[in-house]
Amino acid sequence: MQISRRATLAALAALPFASQAQEKPIRLLVGFPAGGGTDAIARLLGEALQASLGTTVLVENKPGAGGQIAAQALKTAAPDGTTFFVSHDHTISILPLVLKNPGFDPSHDFVPVAGFATFANAFALSGGTPAASLPDYLAWVKKQNSGQGNVGIPAPASVPEFLVKLLGEKNGLNLLAVPYRGSAPMIADMLGNQISAGVGSVPDLITNHQQKKLKIVAVMGQQRQAVLPEVPTFAELGIAGFEDLPYYGLFAPAGTPAAIVERFSNALAGVINQPGVKARLTELGLSVGMMSSAQLATRERAYSAAWARIIKAGGFQPQ
Repeated sequence: MQISRRATLAALAALPFASQAQEKPIRLLVGFPAGGGTDAIARLLGEALQASLGTTVLVENKPGAGGQIAAQALKTAAPDGTTFFVSHDHTISILPLVLKNPGFDPSHDFVPVAGFATFANAFALSGGTPAASLPDYLAWVKKQNSGQGNVGIPAPASVPEFLVKLLGEKNGLNLLAVPYRGSAPMIADMLGNQISAGVGSVPDLITNHQQKKLKIVAVMGQQRQAVLPEVPTFAELGIAGFEDLPYYGLFAPAGTPAAIVERFSNALAGVINQPGVKARLTELGLSVGMMSSAQLATRERAYSAAWARIIKAGGFQPQ
Protein backbone atom coordinates (compact mmCIF):
# COMPACT_ATOMS: atom_id res chain seq x y z
CA MET A 1 0.00 0.00 0.00
CA GLN A 2 1.39 3.40 -0.97
CA ILE A 3 1.95 5.80 1.92
CA SER A 4 0.95 9.43 1.34
CA ARG A 5 3.46 12.27 1.61
CA ARG A 6 1.46 13.77 4.49
CA ALA A 7 1.63 10.50 6.40
CA THR A 8 5.37 10.28 5.79
CA LEU A 9 5.94 13.79 7.13
CA ALA A 10 3.77 13.05 10.15
CA ALA A 11 5.81 9.95 10.88
CA LEU A 12 9.06 11.90 10.62
CA ALA A 13 7.73 14.60 12.92
CA ALA A 14 6.92 12.01 15.54
CA LEU A 15 10.52 10.76 15.66
CA PRO A 16 13.14 12.24 17.97
CA PHE A 17 15.58 14.32 15.91
CA ALA A 18 18.51 12.26 17.18
CA SER A 19 17.04 9.05 15.82
CA GLN A 20 16.94 10.49 12.30
CA ALA A 21 20.67 11.23 12.37
CA GLN A 22 22.06 8.73 14.86
CA GLU A 23 24.07 6.94 12.17
CA LYS A 24 25.85 10.14 11.14
CA PRO A 25 26.64 13.42 12.90
CA ILE A 26 25.03 16.63 11.74
CA ARG A 27 27.39 18.73 9.64
CA LEU A 28 27.31 22.52 9.62
CA LEU A 29 29.11 23.61 6.47
CA VAL A 30 31.00 26.92 6.57
CA GLY A 31 32.33 28.53 3.40
CA PHE A 32 35.19 30.40 5.04
CA PRO A 33 38.37 29.42 6.93
CA ALA A 34 38.56 28.67 10.63
CA GLY A 35 39.19 31.75 12.72
CA GLY A 36 36.78 34.07 10.94
CA GLY A 37 33.46 35.46 12.12
CA THR A 38 31.25 32.93 10.32
CA ASP A 39 33.33 30.08 11.71
CA ALA A 40 33.02 31.43 15.26
CA ILE A 41 29.25 31.81 14.86
CA ALA A 42 28.84 28.29 13.46
CA ARG A 43 30.88 26.74 16.27
CA LEU A 44 28.87 28.56 18.91
CA LEU A 45 25.59 27.41 17.35
CA GLY A 46 26.92 23.90 16.76
CA GLU A 47 27.86 23.42 20.40
CA ALA A 48 24.50 24.69 21.60
CA LEU A 49 22.55 22.62 19.05
CA GLN A 50 24.47 19.50 20.02
CA ALA A 51 23.39 19.94 23.64
CA SER A 52 19.83 20.74 22.61
CA LEU A 53 19.38 17.89 20.12
CA GLY A 54 21.47 15.25 21.84
CA THR A 55 23.19 14.61 18.50
CA THR A 56 26.81 15.18 17.48
CA VAL A 57 27.11 18.43 15.53
CA LEU A 58 30.34 19.11 13.63
CA VAL A 59 31.47 22.29 11.89
CA GLU A 60 33.07 21.52 8.53
CA ASN A 61 35.04 24.33 6.89
CA LYS A 62 35.06 24.33 3.08
CA PRO A 63 36.72 27.68 2.37
CA GLY A 64 37.21 29.28 -1.01
CA ALA A 65 35.50 31.37 -3.68
CA GLY A 66 33.38 33.33 -1.23
CA GLY A 67 31.52 30.27 0.03
CA GLN A 68 30.96 28.83 -3.43
CA ILE A 69 32.71 25.54 -2.61
CA ALA A 70 30.60 24.99 0.51
CA ALA A 71 27.42 25.87 -1.39
CA GLN A 72 28.23 23.33 -4.08
CA ALA A 73 28.84 20.73 -1.37
CA LEU A 74 25.42 21.48 0.12
CA LYS A 75 23.80 21.05 -3.29
CA THR A 76 25.14 17.49 -3.63
CA ALA A 77 24.56 16.47 0.01
CA ALA A 78 21.87 13.95 0.88
CA PRO A 79 18.62 15.68 1.93
CA ASP A 80 18.39 13.61 5.09
CA GLY A 81 18.79 16.21 7.84
CA THR A 82 22.49 15.59 8.40
CA THR A 83 23.91 18.53 6.38
CA PHE A 84 23.19 22.23 6.79
CA PHE A 85 24.94 25.38 5.57
CA VAL A 86 25.63 28.36 7.85
CA SER A 87 25.84 31.28 5.45
CA HIS A 88 25.46 35.01 5.16
CA ASP A 89 24.21 37.05 2.23
CA HIS A 90 27.31 36.91 0.05
CA THR A 91 27.09 33.27 -0.98
CA ILE A 92 23.31 33.06 -1.15
CA SER A 93 22.31 36.43 -2.62
CA ILE A 94 25.39 38.02 -4.19
CA LEU A 95 27.33 35.21 -5.90
CA PRO A 96 24.42 34.25 -8.19
CA LEU A 97 24.34 37.88 -9.35
CA VAL A 98 28.04 38.25 -10.13
CA LEU A 99 28.93 34.80 -11.51
CA LYS A 100 27.60 33.41 -14.75
CA ASN A 101 27.84 29.86 -13.43
CA PRO A 102 28.22 29.66 -9.64
CA GLY A 103 27.41 25.94 -9.71
CA PHE A 104 24.25 26.30 -7.64
CA ASP A 105 20.89 28.06 -7.71
CA PRO A 106 19.66 28.86 -4.19
CA SER A 107 16.02 29.00 -5.28
CA HIS A 108 16.15 25.42 -6.63
CA ASP A 109 19.05 23.71 -4.87
CA PHE A 110 18.54 24.89 -1.27
CA VAL A 111 15.78 25.01 1.31
CA PRO A 112 15.88 28.01 3.69
CA VAL A 113 15.71 26.56 7.21
CA ALA A 114 15.77 29.70 9.34
CA GLY A 115 17.43 33.08 9.67
CA PHE A 116 18.91 34.01 13.02
CA ALA A 117 20.58 37.42 12.72
CA THR A 118 21.51 40.47 10.70
CA PHE A 119 24.87 42.20 10.81
CA ALA A 120 26.78 45.13 9.37
CA ASN A 121 29.80 45.32 7.13
CA ALA A 122 32.39 47.83 8.27
CA PHE A 123 35.42 49.76 7.05
CA ALA A 124 38.45 49.27 9.28
CA LEU A 125 41.97 50.73 9.39
CA SER A 126 45.14 48.81 10.18
CA GLY A 127 47.02 49.76 13.32
CA GLY A 128 49.86 51.37 11.40
CA THR A 129 47.60 53.56 9.27
CA PRO A 130 47.90 57.21 10.44
CA ALA A 131 44.20 58.04 10.31
CA ALA A 132 41.49 58.23 12.95
CA SER A 133 38.38 58.24 10.76
CA LEU A 134 37.20 57.35 7.27
CA PRO A 135 37.52 60.98 6.04
CA ASP A 136 41.03 61.05 7.52
CA TYR A 137 41.92 57.86 5.67
CA LEU A 138 40.61 59.13 2.34
CA ALA A 139 42.55 62.38 2.79
CA TRP A 140 45.70 60.42 3.69
CA VAL A 141 45.41 58.26 0.57
CA LYS A 142 44.98 61.37 -1.58
CA LYS A 143 47.94 63.19 -0.05
CA GLN A 144 50.50 60.47 0.71
CA ASN A 145 49.81 57.95 -2.02
CA SER A 146 48.81 60.10 -5.01
CA GLY A 147 45.23 58.91 -4.67
CA GLN A 148 46.05 55.21 -4.87
CA GLY A 149 45.24 52.80 -2.07
CA ASN A 150 44.66 49.09 -1.48
CA VAL A 151 41.72 47.92 0.61
CA GLY A 152 41.33 44.28 1.62
CA ILE A 153 38.04 42.45 1.09
CA PRO A 154 37.12 38.88 2.15
CA ALA A 155 35.98 37.80 -1.33
CA PRO A 156 35.88 39.14 -4.89
CA ALA A 157 32.71 40.52 -6.45
CA SER A 158 31.23 41.09 -3.00
CA VAL A 159 29.41 43.89 -1.19
CA PRO A 160 32.77 45.04 0.27
CA GLU A 161 34.21 45.28 -3.26
CA PHE A 162 31.29 47.41 -4.46
CA LEU A 163 31.70 49.62 -1.39
CA VAL A 164 35.42 50.15 -2.10
CA LYS A 165 34.64 51.01 -5.73
CA LEU A 166 31.96 53.51 -4.70
CA LEU A 167 34.27 55.16 -2.14
CA GLY A 168 36.95 55.58 -4.77
CA GLU A 169 34.62 57.02 -7.37
CA LYS A 170 32.94 59.36 -4.92
CA ASN A 171 36.25 60.78 -3.68
CA GLY A 172 38.25 60.79 -6.90
CA LEU A 173 40.64 58.09 -5.67
CA ASN A 174 42.03 54.95 -7.24
CA LEU A 175 41.05 52.50 -4.50
CA LEU A 176 41.79 48.90 -5.37
CA ALA A 177 39.81 46.13 -3.67
CA VAL A 178 42.24 43.31 -2.86
CA PRO A 179 40.37 39.99 -2.49
CA TYR A 180 41.33 37.36 0.08
CA ARG A 181 40.11 33.82 0.73
CA GLY A 182 37.99 34.91 3.68
CA SER A 183 38.33 37.45 6.45
CA ALA A 184 40.95 35.61 8.52
CA PRO A 185 43.86 36.04 6.06
CA MET A 186 42.76 39.61 5.31
CA ILE A 187 42.82 40.51 8.99
CA ALA A 188 46.19 38.79 9.40
CA ASP A 189 47.63 41.12 6.76
CA MET A 190 45.97 44.10 8.40
CA LEU A 191 47.47 43.17 11.77
CA GLY A 192 50.86 42.93 10.09
CA ASN A 193 50.31 46.30 8.37
CA GLN A 194 50.68 44.64 4.98
CA ILE A 195 47.56 46.48 3.88
CA SER A 196 46.28 49.80 5.22
CA ALA A 197 42.55 49.09 5.37
CA GLY A 198 39.91 46.42 4.93
CA VAL A 199 36.17 45.94 4.64
CA GLY A 200 34.56 43.03 6.45
CA SER A 201 31.71 42.13 8.73
CA VAL A 202 31.54 43.48 12.27
CA PRO A 203 31.69 39.88 13.61
CA ASP A 204 34.99 39.44 11.77
CA LEU A 205 36.50 42.72 12.97
CA ILE A 206 35.04 43.40 16.41
CA THR A 207 37.55 41.52 18.60
CA ASN A 208 40.61 43.22 17.10
CA HIS A 209 38.82 46.57 17.22
CA GLN A 210 38.08 46.12 20.92
CA GLN A 211 41.72 45.17 21.50
CA LYS A 212 42.75 48.33 19.60
CA LYS A 213 44.71 46.34 17.04
CA LEU A 214 42.43 47.63 14.26
CA LYS A 215 40.06 50.57 14.13
CA ILE A 216 36.53 50.31 12.71
CA VAL A 217 35.64 53.75 11.32
CA ALA A 218 32.29 53.25 9.52
CA VAL A 219 29.46 50.72 9.44
CA MET A 220 26.55 49.87 7.18
CA GLY A 221 22.95 50.24 8.31
CA GLN A 222 20.36 52.87 9.07
CA GLN A 223 21.68 53.34 12.59
CA ARG A 224 24.87 52.77 14.55
CA GLN A 225 25.62 49.29 15.82
CA ALA A 226 24.93 48.60 19.50
CA VAL A 227 28.44 47.17 20.02
CA LEU A 228 29.99 50.18 18.25
CA PRO A 229 28.04 53.23 19.43
CA GLU A 230 30.99 55.52 18.70
CA VAL A 231 31.29 54.49 15.02
CA PRO A 232 29.23 56.43 12.44
CA THR A 233 27.26 54.83 9.63
CA PHE A 234 28.27 55.35 6.01
CA ALA A 235 25.06 57.35 5.59
CA GLU A 236 26.17 59.73 8.34
CA LEU A 237 29.37 60.27 6.36
CA GLY A 238 27.42 61.11 3.22
CA ILE A 239 27.70 57.69 1.53
CA ALA A 240 24.21 56.47 0.71
CA GLY A 241 23.06 53.06 -0.53
CA PHE A 242 24.37 50.83 2.26
CA GLU A 243 21.48 50.98 4.70
CA ASP A 244 20.07 47.47 4.11
CA LEU A 245 21.77 45.01 6.44
CA PRO A 246 22.93 41.56 5.32
CA TYR A 247 21.64 38.42 7.05
CA TYR A 248 22.79 35.11 8.47
CA GLY A 249 20.78 31.93 7.94
CA LEU A 250 20.83 28.15 7.80
CA PHE A 251 20.10 26.26 4.59
CA ALA A 252 19.51 22.59 3.74
CA PRO A 253 19.71 20.66 0.45
CA ALA A 254 16.62 20.74 -1.74
CA GLY A 255 14.38 17.80 -1.00
CA THR A 256 14.95 17.85 2.75
CA PRO A 257 11.60 16.84 4.29
CA ALA A 258 9.54 19.69 5.71
CA ALA A 259 9.32 17.95 9.08
CA ILE A 260 13.12 17.94 9.43
CA VAL A 261 13.36 21.59 8.36
CA GLU A 262 10.73 22.58 10.91
CA ARG A 263 12.33 20.56 13.69
CA PHE A 264 15.79 22.03 13.08
CA SER A 265 14.31 25.53 12.79
CA ASN A 266 12.58 25.09 16.15
CA ALA A 267 15.82 23.84 17.70
CA LEU A 268 17.69 26.88 16.36
CA ALA A 269 15.01 29.22 17.73
CA GLY A 270 15.45 27.73 21.18
CA VAL A 271 19.24 27.95 20.98
CA ILE A 272 19.50 31.62 19.95
CA ASN A 273 17.15 32.57 22.78
CA GLN A 274 19.40 30.99 25.38
CA PRO A 275 20.82 33.99 27.32
CA GLY A 276 24.43 32.86 27.01
CA VAL A 277 24.22 32.16 23.28
CA LYS A 278 22.32 35.36 22.53
CA ALA A 279 24.78 37.44 24.55
CA ARG A 280 27.77 35.92 22.77
CA LEU A 281 26.23 36.43 19.31
CA THR A 282 25.54 40.04 20.24
CA GLU A 283 29.13 40.47 21.40
CA LEU A 284 30.21 39.20 17.99
CA GLY A 285 28.32 42.06 16.40
CA LEU A 286 25.07 40.36 15.38
CA SER A 287 21.55 41.66 15.82
CA VAL A 288 19.88 38.41 16.87
CA GLY A 289 16.38 37.72 15.61
CA MET A 290 14.61 34.61 14.38
CA MET A 291 13.25 34.34 10.83
CA SER A 292 11.15 31.35 9.82
CA SER A 293 11.87 29.42 6.64
CA ALA A 294 9.31 31.51 4.74
CA GLN A 295 10.59 34.77 6.23
CA LEU A 296 14.19 33.92 5.33
CA ALA A 297 13.14 33.09 1.76
CA THR A 298 11.38 36.47 1.50
CA ARG A 299 14.39 38.27 2.95
CA GLU A 300 16.71 36.49 0.52
CA ARG A 301 14.62 37.49 -2.51
CA ALA A 302 14.31 41.13 -1.43
CA TYR A 303 18.02 41.45 -0.66
CA SER A 304 18.98 39.89 -4.00
CA ALA A 305 16.63 42.22 -5.89
CA ALA A 306 18.04 45.30 -4.15
CA TRP A 307 21.64 44.34 -4.91
CA ALA A 308 20.81 43.36 -8.49
CA ARG A 309 19.81 46.99 -9.06
CA ILE A 310 22.98 48.32 -7.37
CA ILE A 311 25.27 45.97 -9.30
CA LYS A 312 23.61 46.78 -12.62
CA ALA A 313 23.79 50.53 -11.95
CA GLY A 314 27.51 50.17 -11.22
CA GLY A 315 28.13 48.58 -14.62
CA PHE A 316 29.44 45.30 -13.20
CA GLN A 317 29.27 42.41 -15.64
CA PRO A 318 28.87 38.83 -14.36
CA GLN A 319 32.07 36.86 -14.79
